[in-house]
Amino acid sequence: MPEFLADLIFIFERLDWLSVIDILLVTLIFFSLLILLRDTQVMALLRGIILLLALTALLTSLVNLPAFSWLVQTSLPALLLAIPVIFAPEIRRALERIGRAGTFFPIARRNEQPETATTIQAISSAAARLSARQHGALIILQRLDGLAEYARSGVTLQALVTPELLLQVFYPNTPLHDGAVIIEDGRIVAAACVMPLSASGILARSPERQMGLRHRAALGISEATDAIAVVVSEESGAISIAHAGRMIRRLDAERLEHILLAFYHQDKKGSNGNFFTKYFPYLFQNKDD
Repeated sequence: MPEFLADLIFIFERLDWLSVIDILLVTLIFFSLLILLRDTQVMALLRGIILLLALTALLTSLVNLPAFSWLVQTSLPALLLAIPVIFAPEIRRALERIGRAGTFFPIARRNEQPETATTIQAISSAAARLSARQHGALIILQRLDGLAEYARSGVTLQALVTPELLLQVFYPNTPLHDGAVIIEDGRIVAAACVMPLSASGILARSPERQMGLRHRAALGISEATDAIAVVVSEESGAISIAHAGRMIRRLDAERLEHILLAFYHQDKKGSNGNFFTKYFPYLFQNKDD
């Protein structure tokens, strides 16, 4: 114990401002990576790699195993080269967000647009009426990340957002009812758009079975971009919202409107606003209530 304390004192005596900045930078990088990979299947893989490396370090340092040490030393370069292949989608997504200034963290939001409140009211009203009729729907609200590549997979509309138009688009057996509607700056850019499906396994762990391709597509687009996805279940009529790879379910029209306003509206005093402070800490959790 005295030797350990002496070592700690020796380390702190050698610290200077550059060393503190160096440590903080490394900490920030690892924290950003954990935020980026949170609630994905990659986290399980990352935990396995860390556990394997820790056990290997213990075996090679505590016990004299020449053959095992040689195997670790020769295979480690190959494992390092395999990391970019294993984590290719996550690395690509991180580089894309770094390329867009201010969007590395998923909580970055667009500035409020004048028509935002009217658009949100129209979406909430349409979602409530679709829910009452049990008509399935998937509505994507674009934010900072562009959705042009997904809009090209659908039918271009460029129409103002109204509840009646959304009801007509998602009416069963109509040409546009399958796929997603993409909304940007108060206009429906396109309908019947194809969204990427989530492979995170969050829905597979849910005790409910009413969530199908629409919910997987909502999670998928929220994992790939910073968009907000509103889903109405065709089986149960339940309203859900997805963002940053997480989902909250069983919303009513009023709560849906408050949550959407919390994303787009800022407090008059310049802070993040009461709605955002109130809803964000627990908003995107897999809840059953």
